[in-house]
Amino acid sequence: MALASYAQELSASLAKAGLVPGSAPLIPDNFTPTVQLKVNFGEKAVELGNLFRASECKVAPSVEFTPEENVDPSTRYMLFLIDPDAPTPDDPKFAYWRHWVVSGLAPGQGIDSGMNLTEYLGPGPKDDSKPHRYLYLLFREPAGLSLDKEDVGGEEFVERRSFKAAEFVDKFKLVLVGINWMLGAGDGWTA
Repeated sequence: MALASYAQELSASLAKAGLVPGSAPLIPDNFTPTVQLKVNFGEKAVELGNLFRASECKVAPSVEFTPEENVDPSTRYMLFLIDPDAPTPDDPKFAYWRHWVVSGLAPGQGIDSGMNLTEYLGPGPKDDSKPHRYLYLLFREPAGLSLDKEDVGGEEFVERRSFKAAEFVDKFKLVLVGINWMLGAGDGWTA
């Protein structure tokens, strides 16, 4: 799919999910993706809001993106997987829940080209919760950025909640270049 049509589909899906640029602090008002972010759990692709059950997300997905046009090929990127609906969409007091942060990603080389700053923890909403929105956000890193796990926060379950993602993005001068997202529900959830 061409980037322009992807951008239109992304914008429509974000609006439908209540993640309109500007209303979510991580998505700037003028956001237009400069890469198409592809995320796959095995053979199943994350496609702008499709539903995954917790059991489908136990193992980290594959992630791919093409290089940005007119950007130095040595540029590196950071991926966030965060949940704005923790612990439930009706009471998101622990937003943003930090599920995964990978730094130093190279375009076209997959997730193994980066370093886990927060190890992957698969989505696991409770069966009695409405589906959560899970955001995959890809940021361009400034040249020479070097972070370690302590810069992001601890790995313990309670240390992942209430991640101040917007402050982190501002502090380290990250630039949002791509978004994909999915809905996640417990294996026993019924509509």
